[in-house]
Order: sequence, then C-alpha cells, then structure tokens
Amino acid sequence: MEPAMSTVSAGILLFLILDPLGNIPVFMGLLKKVAPARRRFVLARELLIALVVLFVFLFCGQYLLNLLQLKQQSVSIAGGIVLFIIGLRMIFPPKDGIFGDDGNAEPFIVPMAIPGVAGPSAMAAVMLIANSNPGRTVDWSVALFLAWFATALILLSATYLFRWLGE
Repeated sequence: MEPAMSTVSAGILLFLILDPLGNIPVFMGLLKKVAPARRRFVLARELLIALVVLFVFLFCGQYLLNLLQLKQQSVSIAGGIVLFIIGLRMIFPPKDGIFGDDGNAEPFIVPMAIPGVAGPSAMAAVMLIANSNPGRTVDWSVALFLAWFATALILLSATYLFRWLGE
C-alpha cells in the first residue's frame, strides 16, 4: 500500500509547481512598464488573487469540473495548450508584446496571477491533493498557504533585485 502524502511533502510539491524562481524573469518583464512605486502593490495583488484561485480549486475544484462535465485530463491538456501558445509568443513576440501589452497598463489577473502563479498544473495539483485524502483539508490548506507564502516572499524580494540589476 502506498504511504499517505505528508503536509510537508505536499507543501514542497506545490512550491515546486508554483515555480517562483522561474517566474521572476517573466514577472519583472511584465512589471517593467509599471511605475516603480506600484510594482510591489501590483505583485502583491496578483499573488493574493492567485492564492484565492488556488483555494477555490482546493475546496471546489472537483465540484466545478463535475458541473462543467469536464475530466481533469481535459483541463490539463487545455492548460498545456495555453502555456504552449504563451511559450511560442515568448519565442516569436509580436510587436505589441508577448501578452498584447497595452502601453502603460499594469497587468491584472492574466498573465501574472493566472497562469503565472495559479497555472493549470497548480490547479490540478491542489485538486488531486484534496481528492487524495479529503479528510485532511486543513493539512492541504496549510501546505498550500506555506507554498504560496514562500513563493510570495521570493517574488516580492525580486523587485529589489530588479532595482539593483535594472533591465
């Protein structure tokens, strides 16, 4: 019989899926047109939105999929296709930017909160963790929050790195 996942291992798994180190260059590129005084606010707002989305998927993800009559595999495939398209746009950027940048407008929800932090992999992972042992919802909530908190600390400290390194 397979041993149950611990809260710590779930937290580490979620932290690796949230990928704060991989998100630093993308986030700093998206925030370069935002006024330096607002960067931390925008980043904190996007991180909080991502946390809310992940908790919604932790508690209600399976119900949402059942309501829409979707299988987890189809959501994962669709998420992979979206990330593939974003990757292609990063390799071959259009003249208006990777995400269709709107001049000096600051990012809102897409692409920083979703799919940046709360991407399809993170959403699927929290649903799978929640379904693996539904009686341990508190443990999974703690694991999710700690993984998100570590991610938030790394990404928020990256704004200092951005000031120091510049573009």
